[in-house]
Amino acid sequence: MGEEKLSFTSPSPSFRLRCRSLNSLRLRRIFDLFDKNGDSLITVDEISQALHLLGLEAEVKELETMIKSYIKPGNKGLVYEDFVSLHESLGETYFGVVEEEDETRHDTDLLEAFKVFDEDGDGYISANELQVVLGKLGLVEGNLMDNVQRMIVSVDTNHDGRVDFYEFKDMMRTSAIVHTS
Repeated sequence: MGEEKLSFTSPSPSFRLRCRSLNSLRLRRIFDLFDKNGDSLITVDEISQALHLLGLEAEVKELETMIKSYIKPGNKGLVYEDFVSLHESLGETYFGVVEEEDETRHDTDLLEAFKVFDEDGDGYISANELQVVLGKLGLVEGNLMDNVQRMIVSVDTNHDGRVDFYEFKDMMRTSAIVHTS
């Protein structure tokens, strides 16, 4: 399986975050994932590293060119508000102004996110699959299988030991409600 080359001219439809409340939550999570050293700034190098871990390659110079106008003078990287501005700019440039859309579109976005975790494509997220994705993202939560299994149990409403799409969708809705209130 070869590495994909990141393209800024044809973004993935899975990055189109249409629901404003989920968009805000997801952007904050993405920002925090990219901010490896926890200094509340994401640098070009941190963005490059995160994309590399996800199997997407981008030229550092291309990333630098793209984001330098969003970095406030005196800063070495993007603060969260700058990151939001960058995302909004990309949204307007590549997708047009995206308004909240119907449930079907929202489900399509969630299904794309679900597929990232469902590596074997069987329609379920197992503890092993979750651990692999958390590991790729460099999250310490994935280091211990006990932690990963607790994460699965916390959303596994039918108690089959894995997360199906409906449980995942429910979890995302609950997270959006909890984090946006």
